[in-house]
Amino acid sequence: MASVSGTCCSRFLLLLLLVCSCSAAALPGGTGYPADPTCPPEKPSELSLYTDYVSPQCKPSPPYIPVAVFPHDVEPIRFALNLEFTEAEFFLHAAFGMGLDQIAPKLALGGPPPIGARKANLDEVTWRVAAEFGLQEVGHVRAIERTVGGIPRPLIDLSAHNFARVMDMAFGYHLDPPFDPYINSINFLLASYVIPYLGINGYVATNPVIDGYESKKLLAGLLGVEAGQDAVFRALLFERLGETVPPYRNITVAEFTDRVSALRNRLGRCGVKDEGLTVPRELGAEGAICTNVLSADRDSLSYPRTPAELLRILYLTADEHVPGGFYPKGANGKIAREYLRESSHELILNEAPEH
Repeated sequence: MASVSGTCCSRFLLLLLLVCSCSAAALPGGTGYPADPTCPPEKPSELSLYTDYVSPQCKPSPPYIPVAVFPHDVEPIRFALNLEFTEAEFFLHAAFGMGLDQIAPKLALGGPPPIGARKANLDEVTWRVAAEFGLQEVGHVRAIERTVGGIPRPLIDLSAHNFARVMDMAFGYHLDPPFDPYINSINFLLASYVIPYLGINGYVATNPVIDGYESKKLLAGLLGVEAGQDAVFRALLFERLGETVPPYRNITVAEFTDRVSALRNRLGRCGVKDEGLTVPRELGAEGAICTNVLSADRDSLSYPRTPAELLRILYLTADEHVPGGFYPKGANGKIAREYLRESSHELILNEAPEH
């Protein structure tokens, strides 16, 4: 009897071990997100077999300025972490129902979890876009922190209520029912239209103020992927340009994008640096077309936005000194906190009694 009992116990432990092994295999690299069940069985990839970064013929040319990161490079690049954190949390939660705290908790550097982020009701294509982009943002945060050091994740408001406020501000009245980015794929795509484009603006503006070769390489890599992400969102929305967004009668996808872009221009307070999916022909590429799959200036170059402009938009206050919107307690990093200190200093001066 003892032998039978021992055999049963052994089989149970073996089964438990197999279950644990399978669970561990579903968490690649010790991360907290599930493996993609549609991927083929793991085997050496032809791409990986030919990856070679050490052979002489693969080495890049030596940098013109042999300094990896200048001191003045650090804060402009760190500032970008605010947006990278925001995108990471939004995409990860929408796809997986969890964020950095479950997937890569060390990257948050002790910052508070986001407000209101949750899993979205997405179709297969949109889910895959959200999942891939969310995982890409994990890499972006890691790369920035490795190169210039990090900042704590700010408190980020990703609640449906906050996105509803953005859309209400864009339209100038309360949408009924309130806009919810998590309720379906089209709403998620429209919400995704709100944030990633600002990352492109920020990186374009950062390029002229940094000089280290590692800094520039990092920025170029980040800008390339951020631009690609924005292009995917715009292309997916462009396919549905004339569709009405349910349950809002007579409001099309095109009008949503036009209104959001106009709102960002108003909040940024520095002219037109944002365009929806259609424009008057004179504003289109070479003044010859009214479609606007990519937002760009008269030379079809990406628009820049300074940290101050970005904060005015992300705070939803049109003032880089007054936090709110996506960052209820303000963005983090020396640049963002300096604006808040200026505001506090002015408040103290204004409240000081006269002598």
